[in-house]
Amino acid sequence: MTRIEDYGPGHVVVDGVETTRDVIVLPERVVPDWWRRNGHSLAMEDLDEVLDELPERLVVGCGYAGRLEPDPAVVDALAERGVKVEALKTPEAVARYGELEAENPAAVAAALHLTC
Repeated sequence: MTRIEDYGPGHVVVDGVETTRDVIVLPERVVPDWWRRNGHSLAMEDLDEVLDELPERLVVGCGYAGRLEPDPAVVDALAERGVKVEALKTPEAVARYGELEAENPAAVAAALHLTC
């Protein structure tokens, strides 16, 4: 199981590895250098690589200032797939991920925008 150990604006530490690029944290692997087609939005195609691996909860870190905005259609489409989305500023998203991961590590993933 993957664990988010630290976050600060522009960086995150996952399983002892620091990264300065946006990242997706899944129960069994980490997807580094997560890139979205439009930097401050979230579309379904931005999750194509991990769609079939998403557990029942996805915590989206929207940046330390909350600039990333998930498209409501994405939230609805994921809900139809059985994935509940929580979109929070990244510091709060990291804390929320930690709470959910402590309860059931296999049931939570995080998609984190590390800056703005």
